[in-house]
Amino acid sequence: MPPVTRVVLAEDEVLLREGLVGLLSRFDFTVVAAVGSAPELLDAVDAHEPDLVVTDIRMPPQHRDDGLRAAVTARTRHPHLAVVVLSQHVQAEYASALLDSGDRRRVGYLLKDRVADVAEFAATLRRVTDGGTAIDPDVVRHLLHRPRDPLAALSAREREVLVLLAEGHSNTAIAARLHVTEAAIGKHVGNILAKLDLPPSDDTNRRVLAVLTYLRTGPAR
Repeated sequence: MPPVTRVVLAEDEVLLREGLVGLLSRFDFTVVAAVGSAPELLDAVDAHEPDLVVTDIRMPPQHRDDGLRAAVTARTRHPHLAVVVLSQHVQAEYASALLDSGDRRRVGYLLKDRVADVAEFAATLRRVTDGGTAIDPDVVRHLLHRPRDPLAALSAREREVLVLLAEGHSNTAIAARLHVTEAAIGKHVGNILAKLDLPPSDDTNRRVLAVLTYLRTGPAR
């Protein structure tokens, strides 16, 4: 007989939540708490210290990614906690956040519409609890085809110049800071605009677009 797997279930739709409780019980999971919001999920994990969390992504209070964020927080507090999230849609960024949490093991991201075989679903939960991962194939495809980091092609010096552009410095000021000629900075700026694939237009506008790309992507590394 397999060891008892203690589960906290989080799903805000009452009928689905009760259905999942019944399903998990049929396959010898012990549901120690079934809750309907992200704060309740965190409280239940802290109170019961389960082996596994099964949660929807979109939950109260904000009905956005509250369930996922609560699950990632729970794994921060309890690093060996297994988590399987259920979603209606493919959201590669959600999967990435989950995969990066804890020790990057014992995680699953499943699409609700693809869970057609309840025995297979139960087996997947056990596999994740035992240290494996389970990511829906559609999610994997999205992860593999995510747009690349637009700043990845920049050299270290070009990133440095872009940071100074974002701070509002002119080519002359950047040249003085980096102890190079203004012509060298002009060349770096030209390379940045080309590598970011910014369409030819007014140079001032292209510089603004480059800065916006930097700000959207995050600090250059």
